[in-house]
Parts: sequence; C-alpha cells; structure tokens
Amino acid sequence: MSKIDEVRDYELFIGPNHPGIEGNFSFKMKLQGDKILSAKTDAGYLHRGFEKLMEERLFIQNIAIVCRICVPDPDPNENNYARAIEEIAGIEVPERAHWIRTLVLELSRLASHLFGLGGHVATTGLYAFPNWTIADRDRIMELFEELTGGRVYHIYQLPGGVRRDFPDGFERRVLDVMDYIESRLSDYDDLAINNSLFIKRATGIGVITKEQAIKWGVTGPNLRACGVAADVRKDDPYEVYDKLDFEIPTRTEGDAYARIIVRRKEIEQSISIVRQIIDKIPAGPVWNKIPNPLKWKVPAGDAYVRTESSKGEYAYYMVSDGGRNPYRVHVRGASTTHGVHVLENLLAGSRIEDASQIMFSLDACPPEVDR
Repeated sequence: MSKIDEVRDYELFIGPNHPGIEGNFSFKMKLQGDKILSAKTDAGYLHRGFEKLMEERLFIQNIAIVCRICVPDPDPNENNYARAIEEIAGIEVPERAHWIRTLVLELSRLASHLFGLGGHVATTGLYAFPNWTIADRDRIMELFEELTGGRVYHIYQLPGGVRRDFPDGFERRVLDVMDYIESRLSDYDDLAINNSLFIKRATGIGVITKEQAIKWGVTGPNLRACGVAADVRKDDPYEVYDKLDFEIPTRTEGDAYARIIVRRKEIEQSISIVRQIIDKIPAGPVWNKIPNPLKWKVPAGDAYVRTESSKGEYAYYMVSDGGRNPYRVHVRGASTTHGVHVLENLLAGSRIEDASQIMFSLDACPPEVDR
C-alpha cells in the first residue's frame, strides 16, 4: 500500500481554551482523518475536592462551598445541603421559606438554561445567539443580587429556611423579568432554534437511545430528550412543587437538537412556575433559627435528599456523627455521568466538527466531576 493510501491515526487536544468548550474542560482525542476514534475528557480540576473539604468545616461554613460545585446552577446544591441537615436534625422550615426556595431554584434553572442554550448554538458558529441569551440571563442575575447580595454564588438557603425575605417591590420586578424573557423566546426561535442551518447541524448528532440512556444513568433534560418523562420535581416532590402546575417536556429523537428543544420548552415551564409562586406565596417568617452555628452540633444520623437541577438529578447523602461538622457528604450529580461516561461514548465514531456541540448539548458542570 502506498503512503498516499495509508490511514494515519493521531492525537489532538481540544481545550481548555477552545471557545466551544466550557471553561477549563478539554478533550484528548485519537483521530483518523476527521473521524474521532476515541476520546478522553479532562475536567480541568479548577474547583475540586468539595466532599473532603466539607468534612473539615462547620456545617454552616459549607453553605459557601457547595454552590461552587455547579457554577451555572448553584442553588440545587444549597437546597440539597440544607434539606439534608434539616432531615437529620428534625428542623422545621416555615411555609413561606419553602415557596421562596422553589422560586430561587426555578430562577437558577432559567439562568442556567439561557447560558447553556447560548453555548450550544455558539458551537455551530452562530455567535449572536449567546450574546443575546447571556445578556438576558443578566436580568436574572440582577434579581439574585437584589435578593441575596450575590450574582453567581448566593449562599442564601440555610438550614431552617432562607437568609432573608424579599426586598420591597421584588415580586413585581421578578414578574417584569419573566415577561421580558417570555417576549424574547420568539426571537430565540427565529435566530437559532428554527434556523435551518442549526437544525441541520444538530439533528442526528450525539444520539442516545432510550435503552442507552437508562443503562448509562442519564437524567434530566438529556433523559427527557430520549422520551422518558422522569423529573424529581414530579416523581419525588420537594419544597412546594406538589402545589404547582407544570408539564415535563419530552422528545424521542435523543439527539443534540432534541436536547436543546427540551431545554427551550423548560424555559416556558419555569416562567409559568415562577408566576404561580408569586401569585400563591403566603406571608410569614422565612427562617426557623438554628443554635449558634459556631457551636452547633447536628445529631448523629444520615439523610439522602435529591433535587431536579437544570443538569439532571442532583442528590446528597450526608452522615453526621453528632459533631460540629459533617462526618461524610457524598454528592451525586449528573455531570460525572453526562460529562465523562456518556460524552466519551458519544464522541467515539463522531466527527471532529461536532465534538464541541455534543459536549455542550449534554450540559455538564466540570467542577462536579472532581467534587
């Protein structure tokens, strides 16, 4: 066989500075021409070791740590951590605090989806779209800053409730932001979601069958894009989700386009949920005070709690030995599954120009991989 006919294998690194990759995330790929033979992911090790860090810190101190496990959607971590302590210690949460927590979780879901949709579409070269969605996301970040004092990390949900109540006029401003984002959805559709070029690029890419999704442990929008209507908010309700009316969007194709459609439809559902909360939220206290947090000892016991984050099912298993800090906290997030196992399987056999899109369509949080 002549040298011209030889097939050459070679390795290529994409990231961590590639614009189509989330932050410090990267791939090491073995290629044959432009076909990917195999790929190994590298989460980048930016935020790491959260579980061991929590064992060395007071219960109250860890609230400032857990939100960093998933930067675009931090609040499910705060919620899981607080609820685990409440279950072990038997702490009651005021009714109004349950409603506020649910509002915060849905605002966080909205912000995360806007960020993720923009990143996904950008990997196909349509860079105007993330400029739109990230700018619109800033309006939600401003709400978080007003409510919690922080735009990205909120450190707001405490054992026993939330840190403080709404500022004056906050409900009206929340509704105004929901109206604005809803008004933008048709523009999103025109520019990207219904764009024939994007549809062609995303359709049939990174296909996960229903059987593969269940076997691999896929959750969240990635699972619902395969036709499985699984959602912790419906299947195992927490906070006040059992008092709200919302649908679980699904698709059956299981490809990159199906995944972005599910997230796009979830934005509509979250807007509806937020409006229902503002309409129904009761008056009352927002925090059942705990003892002095610097001396507080949580009774011995364990708890397993879970939420439905924008990335998928998020769960915490916490063990207390009766001391001032957790004996063990294990975080079971969606990103280790989606961003390593599933991603590496989908990349094998795909083409190099689709690698970034496949990764973004799975919407993983790299810090959670090395938690």
